Amino acid sequence: MPASGPPGEAMDGERARTVEEAAAHRPGRWLVPALVILLVAFSALSLMLGPARLTPAAVMDGLLGNGGVAVVVRDIRLPRTLLAIIIGATLGLAGAALQGLLRNPLAAPSVFGAPQAAALGAVVVIYFGYAEVYSPALPLAAIAASFLSVLVVILVAGESASLVVLVLAGLAISSLAGAATSLAISLSPNAFAVTEIVFWLMGSLEDRTMRHVALVSPFALVGAALLLSQGGALRTLALGEEAARSLGVDVRLLRLAIVTGVAVGVGASVAVAGTIGFVGLVAPHIVRPLVGHDPRRTLVPAALAGAVLLTAADCAVRVIPSASEVKVGVLTAIVGVPFFLYIILRRRAELAGAPA
Repeated sequence: MPASGPPGEAMDGERARTVEEAAAHRPGRWLVPALVILLVAFSALSLMLGPARLTPAAVMDGLLGNGGVAVVVRDIRLPRTLLAIIIGATLGLAGAALQGLLRNPLAAPSVFGAPQAAALGAVVVIYFGYAEVYSPALPLAAIAASFLSVLVVILVAGESASLVVLVLAGLAISSLAGAATSLAISLSPNAFAVTEIVFWLMGSLEDRTMRHVALVSPFALVGAALLLSQGGALRTLALGEEAARSLGVDVRLLRLAIVTGVAVGVGASVAVAGTIGFVGLVAPHIVRPLVGHDPRRTLVPAALAGAVLLTAADCAVRVIPSASEVKVGVLTAIVGVPFFLYIILRRRAELAGAPA
């Protein structure tokens, strides 16, 4: 029995080297540069699109503060574009980290109830009119509610912090937050407040300023740093919890870091843009066929893919013919729900075809 340890470790090491060698020959090594090029292209397109279409030369003049379009480019379209990049990257990274943590391709930031709780915090502020008295109250309430949801999930999970309990606690928080939000809407005596809440919940990047960019950026950076710092541990966890523990990974600390990183980034994103779903689910699935199933290699490409997806979606809502601009959260849901169902059906087919 004692002699079985070293061969197991050697086998794990050999498996890791095999994964590294296979990854080196994957087309994924070109994925990050390709995603960066796509992101730059869609960002430039985002700066050109709007009620008044601008040429690339006019956009450059506007960014430099020259000409009459400077206000349009720098004060209206640039914040919107930056928020699409930051929030999309945050959601994509959060989704990849959660899928690596749970080792489940259906995992998304909503698993722990952070987006729903953040939305509830913002809705409460809108409902009682605090946002009109103190404008930072809305984002601060959303971030605080996101943190509170994570804290409750951790407390409910207890010392064992099993993944099953974490997921069930997150689903309970999500259901409670959704019910409370619906209650606030149904009881609101102010029709204007109801309209504001409903439109905000749809998710949008309209009418945002550099103040919103300054608000979300530090939280997004902190959340991203937490998630990226756990890449090696996530890769080890892919071998199984027991193997990860035997290789020195503190699984409980890993879960805490991932959940906190998701809460910080997603909470701040919801605070400034409302609820934008399915980006965190779709982005990792786009890049995984090219980078493999190593969670560490998925994180950065998933963040870039999320940024590309949300920036492209925000461009699309500005060219869809409609009386008023379609909310970007509505578009991501329309695209994301069929994709989610496709993943479920494919997963069911794989499980049905697996040997008993």
